[in-house]
Amino acid sequence: MITINENFLNLQDSYLFQTIAKKVAEFQTNNPDKRIIKLGIGDVTRPIVPAVVDAMYKAIDEMGNQETFRGYGPEQGYSFLREKIVENDYLKRGVEISPDEIFISDGAKCDCGNIGDILGLNNRVAITDPVYPVYLDTNIMAGRGSSFDEKTGKFENIIYIPATAENNFIPEFPSEVPDMIYLCFPNNPTGTTLSKEELKKWVDYAKENKSLILFDSAYESFIQDENIPHSIYEVEGAKEVAIEFRSFSKTAGFTGIRCAYAVVPKELKGYTKKGEDVDLNKLWNRRQGTKFNGVSYPVQRAAEAIYTKEGQKQIKENIAYYMENAKIIKDGLKEAGFIVYGGENAPYIWLKVPDGLSSWEFFDKLLNEANVVGTPGVGFGPSGEGYFRLTAFGTKENTIEAIARIKKM
Repeated sequence: MITINENFLNLQDSYLFQTIAKKVAEFQTNNPDKRIIKLGIGDVTRPIVPAVVDAMYKAIDEMGNQETFRGYGPEQGYSFLREKIVENDYLKRGVEISPDEIFISDGAKCDCGNIGDILGLNNRVAITDPVYPVYLDTNIMAGRGSSFDEKTGKFENIIYIPATAENNFIPEFPSEVPDMIYLCFPNNPTGTTLSKEELKKWVDYAKENKSLILFDSAYESFIQDENIPHSIYEVEGAKEVAIEFRSFSKTAGFTGIRCAYAVVPKELKGYTKKGEDVDLNKLWNRRQGTKFNGVSYPVQRAAEAIYTKEGQKQIKENIAYYMENAKIIKDGLKEAGFIVYGGENAPYIWLKVPDGLSSWEFFDKLLNEANVVGTPGVGFGPSGEGYFRLTAFGTKENTIEAIARIKKM
């Protein structure tokens, strides 16, 4: 008899974005004359920039030539891309990272889930609340959490750290000491950030307790404030306690071609049950070599082109476009009387739903009355109830129209 991984049975029945897609599809079927504007899922709308497209074409031509054809590449990523990442994303910010601490992958989402392969199942997991669902669900799948409590909206054995308006979206140390701590800044879904001083508190806390910080900085390129750190490694001592995840998806529109990377410093240690320290860099390298065949050569050449002078210019223009959308949304919602957060250093706007409505009720109201799709805050965790997320990744025309419709509600 074939048995299953019963941890999957502990998951809630439907993934957040699948539920949204189902509701939208039903509405569209019943209202074929209505034009829906989607500001819910954080997918980009601007095309891949010319510098990247040109690099991909060139790389594909190489793959079609006997002299320049390439088969399997290194599972960790080609050196030409790893070196560009070190030079541009770290050395320019005064952070020393070596190329063999960079691991190229097909997405930060994948890395955030797969990293659990090298970590013990008995580790206590802490997530900020609200949170990107992948951090939570992948740990439930692995068995680090247990049953879901319908009353509290929480999974047992998971440590929830509220980050809400009441504490200025700054997570505080939990009463229980976690082994794995997920932090995402700029934050998805709230669009808020942490100062270097606040981030240092978490680094010091992790060092004191031999905890591991899993730091998702997928939205660092949207930071506008010079005082906000782009990497956790800008904090002294962070290389001893943190793995950082980066993505080209939102930075350069790679949601459809997939490329990202994880940084696993050599100073970073994990521990056996006997307390013996082990290099996590070596473990992740072994995991990737066994279970991953690397990102395709054309895609890595495309990612390399991001770091050219022309590539940087073009990508910054796209980021400015999205951040202008964020301003349109935030200003428009404020004018409509909403309490709004985020949208200044991240492409997400987090709003307080009107009194008396739940997050899903506001979703339905927005869909039915304004034909606009957003994301209910409760889908990101119990502390997200009463909030709602809109993204700045739509077209400018749709963003302007969506806000005009909301104002008329």
